[in-house]
Amino acid sequence: MSTADNDYTQLFKIQQQHFLNVLKKERLFARKERLLKLKKWIKQNQDAIKLALYNDFNKSPQEVAISEIKPVISEINQALKELRNWAKTERVKTPLTLFGTKGSIVKEAKGVCLIIAPWNFPFMLAVGPLVSAIAAGNSVVLKPSEITPNTELLLIKMVKEIFSPKEVSIVKGGIEETQNLLKLPWNHIFFTGSPQVGKIIMQSAAKHLTSVTLELGGRNAVVVTKNTNFKSTAKKLIWGKFFNNGQSCISPNYLLVEESIKDKLITELKFEFVEMYGNYADEIKKNPSLARIVNAKHFDRLKALLDKSIEAGGKVVFGNQFDAEENFISPTLLDNINIENPIFQEEIFGPILPIITYKKLQEAIKLINSNESALALYIFSNSKKEQQQFIKETTAGTTVINDTTIQFTHPNLPFGGVGNSGLGKAHGHFGYLEFTNKRAVLKQRKKHTTSQLIYPKYNWFKKIIIKLITWFE
Repeated sequence: MSTADNDYTQLFKIQQQHFLNVLKKERLFARKERLLKLKKWIKQNQDAIKLALYNDFNKSPQEVAISEIKPVISEINQALKELRNWAKTERVKTPLTLFGTKGSIVKEAKGVCLIIAPWNFPFMLAVGPLVSAIAAGNSVVLKPSEITPNTELLLIKMVKEIFSPKEVSIVKGGIEETQNLLKLPWNHIFFTGSPQVGKIIMQSAAKHLTSVTLELGGRNAVVVTKNTNFKSTAKKLIWGKFFNNGQSCISPNYLLVEESIKDKLITELKFEFVEMYGNYADEIKKNPSLARIVNAKHFDRLKALLDKSIEAGGKVVFGNQFDAEENFISPTLLDNINIENPIFQEEIFGPILPIITYKKLQEAIKLINSNESALALYIFSNSKKEQQQFIKETTAGTTVINDTTIQFTHPNLPFGGVGNSGLGKAHGHFGYLEFTNKRAVLKQRKKHTTSQLIYPKYNWFKKIIIKLITWFE
């Protein structure tokens, strides 16, 4: 739903009235019905989802099933199972000073919400937050990414076939449309994207004191110590880094390897790469498991970054193959990298993995802490002492020990960043709470109450009462 002049005020008002008059009063089963319709549509249209993502940037059907469809179905299933518990009013203890009252926390929907989705996982990162918003009882305007036009059209079709525009509407377009949407007084904005755009979202939201969830990226570090299984570590690193061809906010951005084991780890990384993706340039390019870079703009950015990194002294271990017509960049491992190299200065968001060496774990931790807080940090070590030191002395939105990337799929863990990598959490109960206002309710007795003991006039008895309740232990 959109208008010729991109004025979305009327759309907002329609949803606002529907929220106040209908959604706010409906029972939980109505939310569940919408979630069941969404689940049914996704299951019936799996082939269409896979085709849209293949047409956008050559995602394999297997990867779409794993990363785009399964997580959303899991989100819906968990919401259907747990919604009654999530929405249940919480009773709280009553202090002696408020004897006779009853306190509770009521979970209510925030209202009219805006979800702005990214292009790297364009179906899952649009529909996942939508599940949370519907479960919480909100009306939603969804803005998918224009960078993946086939998935955008699929999402438009999905929303029109399942929902009334009063419940869920979708807006097609790019920067101009997003800017116009951000002028409205939303009750909550859920944005997934870069920290740079996240700051713009937050500035716009501040004008209306709108709450936000910002799922952003960051320079995610992987630390590998000598106390690790090299083969297993290499296998997990190759998969985690080159999943979606590195176009993931939780993809490893740089590899910190203990100096004494670098050569051994590189040997294993080469072996595991060949096992997964092939040995020769043509074989790698034809491998259906490797997605393409999403468009020419991002292809040019990554190629320029890689060229500058090599000019600055980076050594190609494998990769560095290009095809501009297909926006193809082969997975690339870079050695001989230091913190001055251009590849270390920004989030890569592509199939390039630089290696930096360190001598002691404390040195690696210091380097991590010299950068802004990451969305994800990873450590490969069988030493519990090293694991605990790493967690205790660093900060990140998520952390995984002896693996990468899989934290996103855990239904009972919050997903989100800290500082520059994000604000707020997503998934399951945590996502539900982002779209929920925890409303405090206090019920007092009708007549005489204990609080009246501190009302003026202050006679001798009231003075004693006030002295007692203000006496600090």
